[in-house]
Amino acid sequence: MAFIKKLLVTGVMASVAAVAGFSWWAKNPLDTQGKVIEFTINPGSGVGAAAQQMAKAGVPVNPQLFNILARVTGEAGRIKAGSYELKPDTSPRRLLTQLVRGEFAQEAVTIVEGWTFRQMRAALAAHQRLRHDTVKLTDEELMKKISSEYTKPEGLFFPDTYLFAKGSSELAIYKQAHQAMLNHLKAAWETRDPSLPYKTPYEALIMASIIEKETGQKSERNMIAGVFVNRLKVGMMLQTDPAVIYGMGERFVGDIRKKDLQTDTPYNTYTRAGLPPTPISLPGVQSLAAALAPAKTEALYFVSRGDGTSQFSDNLNDHNRAVNQYQRRINQ
Repeated sequence: MAFIKKLLVTGVMASVAAVAGFSWWAKNPLDTQGKVIEFTINPGSGVGAAAQQMAKAGVPVNPQLFNILARVTGEAGRIKAGSYELKPDTSPRRLLTQLVRGEFAQEAVTIVEGWTFRQMRAALAAHQRLRHDTVKLTDEELMKKISSEYTKPEGLFFPDTYLFAKGSSELAIYKQAHQAMLNHLKAAWETRDPSLPYKTPYEALIMASIIEKETGQKSERNMIAGVFVNRLKVGMMLQTDPAVIYGMGERFVGDIRKKDLQTDTPYNTYTRAGLPPTPISLPGVQSLAAALAPAKTEALYFVSRGDGTSQFSDNLNDHNRAVNQYQRRINQ
């Protein structure tokens, strides 16, 4: 009887020690040797298969113990497939939480204010962590997958930094950026000055894209917008070089000439009145705000001072004097 009691005590003590050891293992950091280890859990994987996939990728976790941990905590059936990163100082319990929550490895792609849609497409196509499922589509085919309202993509994607899980679809980024632009445009449109000469939010977007390309100083965006709005109101040509350049496409090689200003295209605002037919760039939130809340000014002209700022004038005589003053200084 005493022997049996001794065995029972020993067994209980061993069980307590095992539980304590298991608890210690679950809470203490895995030894990654200071490295970030990337791994992928395949779709349809159970906890046993997931543990084996992690071990094969170099995650220093005991597959058997990890399997037990998932089952003991009741989370064995909640693991999400995807790409992950194991960072230093991560415990097995924290690792399991990552898999259950789907805390995928985050990648990023940045779309820059003022880019054209062509530049955006090139950036996404070159990103090595995206799944390139749109590269064979034309712009028109891509827009059919994104919008039922718009067919031309220029200007309709918001420039920002977008986070995504490794292997995510390019199309998902396009959809996210397009929805972000619609949201920002809607918000700006709803607070617009009712006297503005835009019939639709899309016309405001076109103006915002011009402001984005015309402005060297962010602080001048509202004044630039005020000049172009004034021109629209009095029936003046917009005469904006960035629109002419956009219309030239690949013919533009770095310098705009007098002949280019005289060659008619749908985007030549020296030969055609009003706004161009589409935006000419991807405008940021400040250019959208400027287009819909331009400065109250009498100015109809502006010229670069050569230092990134502009000289604004209310009449042609003052403008000509400013051109002579500042352009002569620039060309000396």
